[in-house]
Amino acid sequence: MVEDKKVIYVRCGVGMVNAASATQQMVDLFNIKGMIHFGISGNTNSSLCIGDVTIPKEFANTGLWDWLKSNETIPENDVAELNIENYNVPNRGYNSLGRIGYRAEQFYSEGGEPNSAQLMLWFQVTNNWLQLATTLQGMKLERCVNASVCLDTDPKVVIGLRGSTANTFVDNASYRNFLFLNFGVSSADMESSAVLMTSLSNGYPVIIFRGLSDLAGGQNGHNTVRLFGSLAASNVAKVVLQFIKLLPNEAHFQF
Repeated sequence: MVEDKKVIYVRCGVGMVNAASATQQMVDLFNIKGMIHFGISGNTNSSLCIGDVTIPKEFANTGLWDWLKSNETIPENDVAELNIENYNVPNRGYNSLGRIGYRAEQFYSEGGEPNSAQLMLWFQVTNNWLQLATTLQGMKLERCVNASVCLDTDPKVVIGLRGSTANTFVDNASYRNFLFLNFGVSSADMESSAVLMTSLSNGYPVIIFRGLSDLAGGQNGHNTVRLFGSLAASNVAKVVLQFIKLLPNEAHFQF
């Protein structure tokens, strides 16, 4: 029991296959009412800070690629393009790594047409749960790992932004900026869109919480996930517990 609610707690492991598999197992094996997914992520939005907790309104899988030669045309259904030669130093020019086109997902659901997929880039969390979560804004979160390691600012809860997911740990300033400029995402993780897509495909309500542990390559020096990862995890867990407290008593959830 968590906050007088029946909860099935599952650690899914790293990556989208693990996340989708764990979610589907919960659907198949238990009489659940919805999914609450949480973890840490990289921060791709310079207006946010390490330690903040983001509750996004929607996620995209930014790891479905068409990797092409430099002179190939990006397929018309692709939603974004990363032209690698634009990042040559000192000059732009030919690069044998070519270019990358970003695909949308093929989404099958129990409410959709049989054997017919929808092309979807953005998958939205359950709106009434997101509205319920707005009451969590203003929560006091921890800013110190210990007595000698603290953040410069007080962390905050941020609701309604966008997140990205791919089987890639992002620690690169140029790619961080690319994700923000082309997709408008504020966080980058390796599981959320898989949990979201699997939940929606099965017709279950779902919400995602992510604690920002690092700057996804935007920092000077080494990545801070080892330094502030535990703080981000603690803050996001604190927010999740408060959200569970807000849910109706008859709810029975997996997260």
